[in-house]
Amino acid sequence: MQCYVYRSRRKQGSFLFLPERDNFERVPEVLLKIFGVPEFSFEFFLDDERQLQFNIAVSEVRRVMQENGFFLQLPPNEETRWLNS
Repeated sequence: MQCYVYRSRRKQGSFLFLPERDNFERVPEVLLKIFGVPEFSFEFFLDDERQLQFNIAVSEVRRVMQENGFFLQLPPNEETRWLNS
């Protein structure tokens, strides 16, 4: 699965993974307001050989992207704060 990764200028270390470049249709508006204007960072092929930061399982990223149309990666110390704000 191809992944297109966007970084947040507002939330350092936060990344938005999309299966299609520049297609934000399935990303909730409220999330984009918090995230800020996504800045394209890089693309890569997401396969089982790839290792992701923060010990995130490739299978989980793939599952969430297929179900929701995006995957939001937050730094470990930010997850609780974002989810509760």
